[in-house]
Amino acid sequence: MASEPATGETATRTESPRWVDSSLLSLCLGSLAVIVAGGLIQVSFGAYSMTVAEAWSAVFNPAVILDPQAWQAFLLGGVLPSMNNQSLIVWNIRLPRVFVAILVGMNLSVSGAIFQAVTRNELASPFILGVSSGAGLMILLTLVVFSGLSTLLPLIAALGGAVAFLIVYVIAWKNGTSPVRLVLAGVIVGTVFGSLQTAVFFFADDIGVVQSAIAWTTGSLTGTDWEQVRLALPWSVLAMVLALVSSRQLNVLLLGERTAKSLGMSVEKVRFALSGVAVLAAATSIAVAGIVGFVGLVVPHMVRTVVGSDYKRLVVGCLFAGPALMVVADVGARLGLQVLTGSNAQIPVGVVTGLVGGPYFLYLMRKQDRIGDV
Repeated sequence: MASEPATGETATRTESPRWVDSSLLSLCLGSLAVIVAGGLIQVSFGAYSMTVAEAWSAVFNPAVILDPQAWQAFLLGGVLPSMNNQSLIVWNIRLPRVFVAILVGMNLSVSGAIFQAVTRNELASPFILGVSSGAGLMILLTLVVFSGLSTLLPLIAALGGAVAFLIVYVIAWKNGTSPVRLVLAGVIVGTVFGSLQTAVFFFADDIGVVQSAIAWTTGSLTGTDWEQVRLALPWSVLAMVLALVSSRQLNVLLLGERTAKSLGMSVEKVRFALSGVAVLAAATSIAVAGIVGFVGLVVPHMVRTVVGSDYKRLVVGCLFAGPALMVVADVGARLGLQVLTGSNAQIPVGVVTGLVGGPYFLYLMRKQDRIGDV
């Protein structure tokens, strides 16, 4: 009898793998290398002519990196300290776009991962659950009908996404919710809001407004600067911390409602709270970059195939893999046409993520017989 506790302890240690293993470490380091390489490519080209060496020298300029006044101006707003032209262009115009791409990729991938746990369906994403369609409708209404509120567009977009998910939750409620009803309600709300978006276009009589609306609804990082970084950073940090802290609850939800309730979890309260974290992350992304598709759907699955389904590892993996995908996609959006046709025109980053995510999703569908179940 005395040996039984020791046996139980041994079994517990055996069944509980180390949190950081070689697969997670490899994923994080590889993603970090992609982010750095993509960022360096991004800052090396632009309207202001400078050599690659000059651009990289400006990135690693210690006079900027080690200057508290510069960081205060970047992150809190204020007057920039004096710096040479190369450093000013790189740090004030080109690097903020890379930082916004990192934050957007981080938010969308973690948001998608949480939604997939809440619905127990790896096809779930901010798109599927109505968040993106609600934000898109509010963007169009603001630009076309209430143009005087265009300065508040990021906040209005985030509010639209949050309201859309609340509508989804209300529709799905019937003595509680279920993963299936949440997904079906999300499809309903997304379809209705998508139809309303199309209808709103008929009221636009300014082609400039239409082009701006299309840029928002397809996702774009063109023109982003430190203002967008300052807007997204605090909410991104909050959402990521909450996601990491909630990893145990996410793992329990994957076991099913009966098991979760038997373990003492208040499933509805936890599901709603976790959905709120996912909406916060998605809305933060939408507020600074518009609606970028497929990142929240594809990245969690890619990470899951590498590190497994444990949500502590999965969330950490998404924190690195999501930014890597977004930075690379934005390099393609900014420089793709220049390489292919010699044109300086840029395409929305959401177009690139769609071109990447669509074929990958088709590959998943062909490879897995039970896609859709986490």
